[in-house]
Amino acid sequence: MQKILIVDTGGTFNKIYNPITGELCVDTESKAIRTLAQQWRCELEPVSIIGKDSLEMTSQDRLELLATVHQSEYDKILIVHGTDTMDITALYLNDAELEKRIVLTGAMVPFSIDPVEATANFASAMGALSVSDEKGVFIAMNGVVDRFDKIIKNRTEGKFVYAS
Repeated sequence: MQKILIVDTGGTFNKIYNPITGELCVDTESKAIRTLAQQWRCELEPVSIIGKDSLEMTSQDRLELLATVHQSEYDKILIVHGTDTMDITALYLNDAELEKRIVLTGAMVPFSIDPVEATANFASAMGALSVSDEKGVFIAMNGVVDRFDKIIKNRTEGKFVYAS
């Protein structure tokens, strides 16, 4: 049975509406991730760390993520991450030369508001982990899945595309 570690760092994927403050806040309990993880027929271990919007992530946060990935017994790791700095974290993880297959994904719209895009991205990331054992850092967003340096966030269109 395939074993996959799911590391939830926060980001838009996990945001929920706070009726008291009227703001979208990161759900640090990872309810969306745990809901999706129940649907797969493989061994998934979801862990929540950091719990921030990616624009608020620090070097210390990335170091914590690296330590979590490095110390894991799992060779296949899905990281749910905010889209604004996903590329920075991917480069950081790539530079560590981990002998693992790591796929980062996230969402442009919170799962709690519209679960379709978040679920599609999560499913693409799970597929990317399932079809290959190639080591490295990948991104799975908006129907594109490839090595992290071949995909960029097109801020004008509001989606991820292949780099030209």
